[in-house]
Amino acid sequence: MSLRQRWIDVVFRAATGTRRARTLLTPIGVAVFGGFTALFVSAGILVDSLLALPDLLPESVRLPLAMPTLAVGLVVTAWSAVHFLRAKGTPVPFNPPPRLVTSGPYRLSRNPMLTGVFLLLLGLGFAMSSVSLVLFFVPLFILVNVWELKAIEEPELLKRLGGEYAEYRRRTPMFIPGLRRGNRSEESAPGMGDPPPNRKASHHER
Repeated sequence: MSLRQRWIDVVFRAATGTRRARTLLTPIGVAVFGGFTALFVSAGILVDSLLALPDLLPESVRLPLAMPTLAVGLVVTAWSAVHFLRAKGTPVPFNPPPRLVTSGPYRLSRNPMLTGVFLLLLGLGFAMSSVSLVLFFVPLFILVNVWELKAIEEPELLKRLGGEYAEYRRRTPMFIPGLRRGNRSEESAPGMGDPPPNRKASHHER
């Protein structure tokens, strides 16, 4: 069994485990994602300092550009989290809602919460006028998250939710509302086929 498949199985077992275990794992998942995100911001600040990079934006433009970006990111993130909490679950893959969430922003995008986080990081980069954060570390953060979604979370969701999630994925873009993409390659990717029909819990991307 490959390392990727093992991680898929770990997430699957946690997401379908006891309520107590899922509750205990939730703060760990939040801490890991928060630390991972903070690492990219810290790296951007460090690289700017070490390389003595110039400011990305003039002073007069920073806040007018940063504030709307941060505000939209915060609203989208909070709106997404509320819909998970209403469904009696959390955005942490280890502690999902008991049903697939397709309401609110999840009607438009499979991962609106991550979209909000991307905007928050971009807004922070604008506010700090950080060249490396905006032009390198935010794009890298997005690429790493896209890879993780495709390699781990989506296969786990298909394993647990089967056709329900496959249909949701087919009709709903990953991030940008209205952006339809061909998904034949995803549907035929190894390890992403239809799972057994026996499943108890459901969850959805962030």
